[in-house]
Amino acid sequence: MFENDLDKQNEYYSKRASEYEQIYYRDNKERRQEIEDDVERLKVLAKGKSVLELACGTGYWTTQVSETALSVIATDFSDEMIVEAKKKEYHCPIQFMQADLHHLPFAEPSCDLLLLGFWFSHEPCQDYEKLFKTLLGQIKTHGKIWMIDNNPPAEGDKFQAVGKDAHGNNYKRRFLDDDTEYKILKNYFSKESLREIFEPYFEIESLIHNKYYWSTVLSAKR
Repeated sequence: MFENDLDKQNEYYSKRASEYEQIYYRDNKERRQEIEDDVERLKVLAKGKSVLELACGTGYWTTQVSETALSVIATDFSDEMIVEAKKKEYHCPIQFMQADLHHLPFAEPSCDLLLLGFWFSHEPCQDYEKLFKTLLGQIKTHGKIWMIDNNPPAEGDKFQAVGKDAHGNNYKRRFLDDDTEYKILKNYFSKESLREIFEPYFEIESLIHNKYYWSTVLSAKR
C-alpha cells in the first residue's frame, strides 16, 4: 500500500525544473494541437483580468496569459521552478512568489481568474474539499477558475502504475533525465468523474475532455 509523500513529490518537481517543459513539446501533432487550442481559449478568458496562478512551474502558462491579462501573480512551492520561470519574457506586470498552494499568503480574494495547470491530478482525492475552499477563497465576485491536466496516456514501461493507497489515489513511476526514479501520486479522470467531483462545489462553465488533456472553467455556485 502506498502513501503520498509530498516532500518526495516536491523534490521530484524541483529537480525536474530544467527539463519540465519537455511535456509541452513532445513530437506528437495531435497532442501539441490540444495544448495550442487551450492556449487560445485561455488568452481569451484572461483578457483584461488580474490573474493568480498556483503551481506555476516554469511559467509556460504564465507567458501565455501575460499576452492578454492585466497582471499576474505566479506562485510555486519550488524555488527551482520559479528560477526557470523568471528566465522568460512577459507582456504584463508579473510578480513571482514562493508559496504552498494550500497555505497562501493572501488574506482576501486576490484575482479575477485563478489558474491551476497540471496539479489537480497530484491532489489527494481525500483533500478535494479543502483544495476547493482554498481556490474559491482566492477569486473575487464573478471570478473564474481554470484548470488543465492530463488524460490517461499510452506511455511506455517507465510510466507504469505501481499501486494505489487506502483512499484510491493512483501512484506512478516517474524518471528524471538521469534515470533517477520517483513514485508520485497521479490520478486520471473521465469527463463524467470530473463532473461528479466539481458539481457539488462549482458552476461548470466549460469542460473539455480530449484525447490527451482535459480543461475546465469553474465559478462559484450561484
